[in-house]
Amino acid sequence: MTEQPDGPAPDQPAGPACTMCGAPACVHWQRRLTDAEFADYLALVQGRRDELTELADQQQPPPEFGPLPAPDEVTRTIYGCLDHAIGLDAASLIHAKDCTAPPCNCMPEPAPKPEPDPQQMPPGWG
Repeated sequence: MTEQPDGPAPDQPAGPACTMCGAPACVHWQRRLTDAEFADYLALVQGRRDELTELADQQQPPPEFGPLPAPDEVTRTIYGCLDHAIGLDAASLIHAKDCTAPPCNCMPEPAPKPEPDPQQMPPGWG
């Protein structure tokens, strides 16, 4: 019997691959979905909801799912290798759906505001 090495084959990357060329990724960032990607995503979500409704117990109320996701609620992860990486400051932001990073040709969304410090308890409440 031939022994197989543990882990991935030497020519296969162990983690995510660069979205542009398939080389091992060293950085990732997020961008909004294009219109076509978002339409496909909504079709998947609606299909799953339809499937769950069909499989639901008919003697119980139908499942409630809430509104479908909006375009500003969904992102796609983009991976970059050493040749296709962007800076860490840019990678920490969400990019526009038409961003072709690298090089980044969009104005990323601003970073979320930090959480305010919790209020101190009044004296005697500790």
